[in-house]
Amino acid sequence: MEALFYEKLPKNRVRCLLCPNLCVIEAGGKGRCRLRVNDGGVLQARSYGMTVTAAVDPIEKKPLYHFMPGSEILSIGPNGCTLTCEHCQNWNISQEDCPVTYIPPEELAAVARSRGSVGVAFTYTEPLLWYEYLIDVLPLLRDDGLKSVLVTNGYLNDEPAERIVPMVDGFNIDMKSFNDDFYRKYCGGSLEPVKRFIEIAADLAHVEVTTLLIPGLNDSPSEIEALARWLGGISKDIPLHLSRFFPRYRMKDIPPTPSSTLKDSWETARRFLDYVYIGNIFIEGTENTLCPGCGENLIMRSGYSTTAAIKGDSCPSCGKRIKGVWK
Repeated sequence: MEALFYEKLPKNRVRCLLCPNLCVIEAGGKGRCRLRVNDGGVLQARSYGMTVTAAVDPIEKKPLYHFMPGSEILSIGPNGCTLTCEHCQNWNISQEDCPVTYIPPEELAAVARSRGSVGVAFTYTEPLLWYEYLIDVLPLLRDDGLKSVLVTNGYLNDEPAERIVPMVDGFNIDMKSFNDDFYRKYCGGSLEPVKRFIEIAADLAHVEVTTLLIPGLNDSPSEIEALARWLGGISKDIPLHLSRFFPRYRMKDIPPTPSSTLKDSWETARRFLDYVYIGNIFIEGTENTLCPGCGENLIMRSGYSTTAAIKGDSCPSCGKRIKGVWK
């Protein structure tokens, strides 16, 4: 399928305009993502609907804590990424070629329903590389009464972002760091486009943000404060997930994040945000959702199991509206 968002250049070259990489691709070549191919001066989206896996996961695994808690969601994703993170947790499907299976857009809703899913999460790698597929399939899911979720690095240019965001029900956006030097050194990208994507998405859809805290690289108190203060400036009720790092890919020599660092970061972020959570490790009191108005325990979590006391979108004790998409 011919890709959207590109321009033709002399000598059958093309420039992809989907993400900030702005790859200039020679005839027969591929972009950094490996999934957009120059076929004789026409940019092709070769990964259209080709998924590395299809599994039903708890919605909390995405992680999404304020989006249909306790639900299960069909999860699929492409075989590529717009970034080249040295700490990638899914490097074997994002950075290397692997077998894929095609799911036609018109069949995806039926697959989700057959699995008892509340909708579809586009996740695991970088789903925005499926841009053309998403444009086709998201309206079909919505027409069928199913929810759509994108778990993404948010590395997208403004024009494609503004087109696709209103079609999506919920996002978990992976902010690698609140430091541009980190993005450039360890991810092959830059911070500002991700900040802009979060701003666009938060204005039109449900948004949660995740940051994987890597010891000595992006876990300083000043950086956590800057991140939380910036998110709070958009909205205090954007949930922030601070996740524990484990050695992976090209960062196998860095130890897991200490629990003390995670707890201190959680305390710092809560000064600016109503909802902050710790993931990839159990630290008592950091998984539950409390009402920011009266402190009532609204959602109790144990791993991916949830017990919800919230009814509708308001705290049953004080009536405060709680940010989220609820059953």
